[in-house]
Amino acid sequence: MSTGMTLGLILALVVIFIVMIIKRLIIICPPNRVAVISGRKRALSDGRMVGYRVLRGGRTMRIPIIEKVSWMDLNTIPLEVSVSNAYSKGTIPLNVQGIANVKVSSTESLLENAAERFLNVKHQAIGQIAKETLEANLRGVLATMSPEEVNEDRLKFSQQLIDEADDDIKTLGLELDVLKIQNVTDDVNYLESVGRRLTAEVVKDARVAEANRASESEQAEAEAHRAAQVAIIEAEKAIVEEQNALRVRTAELEAISKAREEEALVAGETAKAVASQRLEQERIELEKRRVEADVVIPARAELEARQLQAQADAARIVEDGKAQVEVFRRLTEQYQAAGADGHDLLVLNMLPELVDKIVSTVQGVTIDRVAVVDSGAGSSGNGGSGGSAGGIPGLLSQLPASLVAMTEQVEAATGVDLLAALRNRGRSEESAANGD
Repeated sequence: MSTGMTLGLILALVVIFIVMIIKRLIIICPPNRVAVISGRKRALSDGRMVGYRVLRGGRTMRIPIIEKVSWMDLNTIPLEVSVSNAYSKGTIPLNVQGIANVKVSSTESLLENAAERFLNVKHQAIGQIAKETLEANLRGVLATMSPEEVNEDRLKFSQQLIDEADDDIKTLGLELDVLKIQNVTDDVNYLESVGRRLTAEVVKDARVAEANRASESEQAEAEAHRAAQVAIIEAEKAIVEEQNALRVRTAELEAISKAREEEALVAGETAKAVASQRLEQERIELEKRRVEADVVIPARAELEARQLQAQADAARIVEDGKAQVEVFRRLTEQYQAAGADGHDLLVLNMLPELVDKIVSTVQGVTIDRVAVVDSGAGSSGNGGSGGSAGGIPGLLSQLPASLVAMTEQVEAATGVDLLAALRNRGRSEESAANGD
């Protein structure tokens, strides 16, 4: 049991030892530091052979005993840059104060320069070297610029200083983050004199400008007044022109409107007339149809009915005529077959009809009574001389004459002498009787 515990303790110690060794061999580089691992040679991108490698961020393994690790900080180094009695262009001594921020460059090519120059060097020493380099460059830039330019255009001055110091700083493997000029002075009060002169010029220019501006203001006011009057006149003119144009346009629109209205009225009347004409045509057509239905068709039907009735009457008349002719023919044949008696029968047969015809001439005459008026001559029974009979004898004496007149009318109408026929009939009967 004790042996197992011993083995476990030994194993744990071995694991701890291995972990400690691995921890010592693994190099983990934070973003604000650079690890320089020395001990093995390697070729750079330009073909040079160096005995180190640089790790910026990340991790790597080092070979124990053979490789050694050194660290460089990438933190910013603030610097106060100042020069005194530095001659500017025009041999005017100036005093310049400024600030700058430098740091070890993280660019690979510049990082190698910094590793070769500042490995294991403290920040203060790196800052001092950068400060002296910047001050030297500052003196060089001041020699190319006048005091006025340095004082007035400090941005330009700072930019020229950055451009001048950039190559030297990069050669050291550093980066210049910020460079600002804070103050520019001189011991002979040159800038103050320049300031007063410039101030006087500015005041003079201001007064001249003020006077010029006043004059220009008056001229501008007069010009503006004149322009305003012209603008008012032009505006009134434009208003009058627009009003005239508006009147003309209004008149044109009214004329167009009236013309359109008249056209609409004419079109309406035309449409109304056309509609009335169509309505009248429809009414005429309807009236034609109504007349045709009420008059023409009934008249046509009545005409056809009358034609059919006439045809029927004509057929009936024709048939009646044919029947009468047939009757007359047969009667004639019978009368002819009867001889003399047939003639008498014909006359006797016709006599009622003839009498009816003669009587029809006085048809409608009604004799209520007959009044016989005596002429007053008296009768001829006692001693009359044979004058004309009066009263009833006279009436009775007229009957034979009326009968004779009637037979004469019958003879005139038919050509048949009834009296002669009767006399012949009497003789025949008498002869027949005597012969017997």
